[in-house]
Amino acid sequence: METIRTIAWMKELVRQAHAESRIIGLVPTMGALHRGHVALIERAKQDCSPVIASIFVNPKQFGPNEDFSKYPRTFDKDQEKLEQAGAHALFAPEAPEIYPPGFSSYVNVDGLSDRLEGRSRPGHFRGVATVVLKLLQIVQPDFAYFGRKDAQQSRIILQMARDLNLNTEIVVCPIIREPDGLALSSRNAYLNPDERHAATVLHRALEAARTELQAGVRDALQLQTILHATLATEPLAKLDYAEIVDAHSFEPITRISKPSYIVLAVFLGKTRLIDNLYLEPKPSAPDELDIHL
Repeated sequence: METIRTIAWMKELVRQAHAESRIIGLVPTMGALHRGHVALIERAKQDCSPVIASIFVNPKQFGPNEDFSKYPRTFDKDQEKLEQAGAHALFAPEAPEIYPPGFSSYVNVDGLSDRLEGRSRPGHFRGVATVVLKLLQIVQPDFAYFGRKDAQQSRIILQMARDLNLNTEIVVCPIIREPDGLALSSRNAYLNPDERHAATVLHRALEAARTELQAGVRDALQLQTILHATLATEPLAKLDYAEIVDAHSFEPITRISKPSYIVLAVFLGKTRLIDNLYLEPKPSAPDELDIHL
């Protein structure tokens, strides 16, 4: 696996791949890789060769009181995991390579970026959209792969790709979970043992909602009550939000009758975790749901 540090070098590899009519896949990451990232690499390998992973801890998506300096950086281990997973190249630029002196252009996806994560983390999605667009412009992939755990982020990237007529197809892949249900996240490494045990309350809340959905409940307020009640059973958990939203607009809904998300954000100590449940009415039986945990 080749490790690439500069944009010029990355573009040369891409030029060669295009000259050979190869299908390029990109898996953008911020490092601290886990099985969820490996699953994205494995999914990309089904469609693409070469598969390029990026590692870049993007300073533009962290707020002034967030964890940029403490974000886990495990580059050597990440390289090993990518090589074992079968990535063909790693793009790992330094910040000045991506944001040179005088950099002043940013991407805003209005509306979608203003609620939920955008409300809790002002400016976050501007940083995400900007760096993702830069990576797509540099690597020029045919496909780019993202995890559904960051559901709002994925929706924003899809909107950006459509609005800006990008040639890359955005592929959103299922959440990968620990055996106890906790969604894999690089931030799980921040949790102490008590917080790690308490973090399973996110999954328990979603499971409680799923039980109600399978029993026929479609009222969003009733489901929200179940979520709040379950989360309240864990003393270490501090709720940021628990909402049921339209899967396209991410606006709150009152009843589930179209593709929707149940979205959660919870603090465990200083660590903020998110999770979701994707709900999709079946085409053949609109009163029934496909529930994706």
